[in-house]
Amino acid sequence: MTVYTGRGDEGMTDLRDMSRVSKTSSRIEAYGTVDEANALIGTIRPSGYDDVDDRLERIQNHLHIVQADFANPDPDDDDPAVDEAHVEELEAWIDEAEAELDPLQSFVLPGGSEAGAALHHARTVVRRAERRAVDLADADPVNPVAVAYLNRLSDALFTFGRLVNARDGVREDRPTY
Repeated sequence: MTVYTGRGDEGMTDLRDMSRVSKTSSRIEAYGTVDEANALIGTIRPSGYDDVDDRLERIQNHLHIVQADFANPDPDDDDPAVDEAHVEELEAWIDEAEAELDPLQSFVLPGGSEAGAALHHARTVVRRAERRAVDLADADPVNPVAVAYLNRLSDALFTFGRLVNARDGVREDRPTY
């Protein structure tokens, strides 16, 4: 199997159901931005912490499901789909990480150690993916749990960024007004 097909040379691409859409459609924007977030998360591993790396690897697999979910305008019951268990898993990881951290008292400037700063960067890309997903949902039916997953994922990446920075002994900077 070759990587190139030539089917996209004129600005169109296939969805999961093999319908053709413009590469600028809101559906492509949504799952393309999820793909960007997934690739960015891949640059963070190894973070230096096995538990964080294990979670990031699981998240990358979840994001493939989100992409499949968004790429499918007419899903069947047996098609890949994000469900509440994915969101609950993120929430459990956030709770575990927060138990290790000082309570959040204010906004935090993104940055810190290399892995911490990269996690903050990934959070912002996931927020953009969430905005693209909401835009898609405004135009076409989508799995609302996939949108919720992205919202919770940005919270998880923020918390993981704080966690890695704390473990690395990097203090959090707060904005001044």
